Parts: sequence; C-alpha cells; structure tokens
Amino acid sequence: MAESEFPGWHGTTIIGVRKGGKVVVAGDGQVSLGQTVIKGTARKVRRISPGGHDVVCGFAGSTADAFTLLERLEGKLEAMPGQLARASVDLAKDWRTDKYLQKLEAMLIVTDGTDLFVITGAGDVLEPENDIAAIGSGGNFALAAARGLYDHVDDAEQIARNAMGIAADICVYTNGNLTVETILA
Repeated sequence: MAESEFPGWHGTTIIGVRKGGKVVVAGDGQVSLGQTVIKGTARKVRRISPGGHDVVCGFAGSTADAFTLLERLEGKLEAMPGQLARASVDLAKDWRTDKYLQKLEAMLIVTDGTDLFVITGAGDVLEPENDIAAIGSGGNFALAAARGLYDHVDDAEQIARNAMGIAADICVYTNGNLTVETILA
C-alpha cells in the first residue's frame, strides 16, 4: 500500500497540570486508524521509578516509539537518579542526533513532581508556561480548557479530568477513558 493511501494512526491526548503541591498527568485511551477506533482503552500514562525516584510519563504518538523513548529515559534516570532535567536534556540530545532515534514519532510529558517537561524529537525540552502541558491529537483542546479552568478550580486532578472531558467532546481522536497518575511535589 502506498504511503499516501495509508490512513495514518492518530494517537492520544495527554495533559499535565501542576497546582497545589502536586502534578497530575492524564491521558485518554483512544487509538485510531483513519476513521476507525482501533482501541479505546490504551494506557499511555505510566509511573516509572528508576533509582527509587518516581517519575510520571505520558506519551502521544506511536506506542512502540514512545516505549523506546521511555526505556531510554529510564536508563538515563538510573544513571542520574533524581535528575529529571538532566536526563530529559540528554534524551532530547540523543533523540535529535541518533539516526535511529530520529525516526521515532512520539512526544513525552514527564514529571517528578517538581519539574514538568515536554520532550520532543526536535531536541526540545520545554517547561510549560502556566503549569500546564498538553500533547497529542487533542492536546490543544485540553490545553485551552485547562487554562480556562486553572484560576477557578483548586485541584490539579479535577482540572486535568475536566479539560480531558472537554477535549473528548471536541476532538474525534480523544475519548473519555482516562488514565490518571498523581505525583506530589
């Protein structure tokens, strides 16, 4: 099948919200191929604990590519326990310069409760403004909703859940089957 004929995968929506001494990462479960929902209960938010330090990661894009990146990040965190910023920058450098990794199509939101980053294949490690990060098919919808809720809702988890609900109502590639992980600052 020619590449132009392949309908293309659409991943998930992930949001990270930091407020009130905690960070919440939430992701929906939908994976679509063209106009068809392939799976509605995918789990694209994970907690890892390399070196005994908890890190919550959410990923959007190709699942196999994201797992490759998560394994790399976990290895870097094992070598640099408790140094999420340094491990994230090292991963982004590798992702940008390694010919194998350059082909990976995914984005990550990572947090240790203190830092909150978006890591991209362009070599970016972005600390979001306004304590909210979002990626994936419905990321912009979730981001806009969370920013609107931030000053009116005190709980980070409630902001994330409400924002994901709004994104699911608007984006056809986002559903309401959420995986939510919380980490304290």
